[in-house]
Amino acid sequence: MDWQMRAIRGATTASENTVETIQEVVTELLNELENRNQFQPKDIISVTFSVTRDLDAVFPAAIARARPGWDNVAMLDVQQMHVEGSLQRCIRFLIHAYLPASASIHHIYLRNAASLRPDWSLPQIQASQQAVKSKV
Repeated sequence: MDWQMRAIRGATTASENTVETIQEVVTELLNELENRNQFQPKDIISVTFSVTRDLDAVFPAAIARARPGWDNVAMLDVQQMHVEGSLQRCIRFLIHAYLPASASIHHIYLRNAASLRPDWSLPQIQASQQAVKSKV
């Protein structure tokens, strides 16, 4: 099997700037990432998290680092460039990982961040809804 370095994008939004809320949405985002993409934390090369300037209660990387297997992943938190009128309270990630060349990549856009990439968000929302329906 051929492996190659691949990039995975994702984003979500927080309703407020609290440790608890940011922890909840980052955990939700990373859970969806792991559920939709077939890889292990050992396959991740690095993760860059960016947050808008209105989020400063906790580092997303600190939340990710507490996940099983993520403690050895190179991570960086940065502040997203502010553009007037842009999406508020947004947390984004860019992950580089070694994945099978044939693997499908599922970029994860949740909550209000789904508006950033509706071309990637809509099929994922439909797929998630179908998965929920099949479990019922």
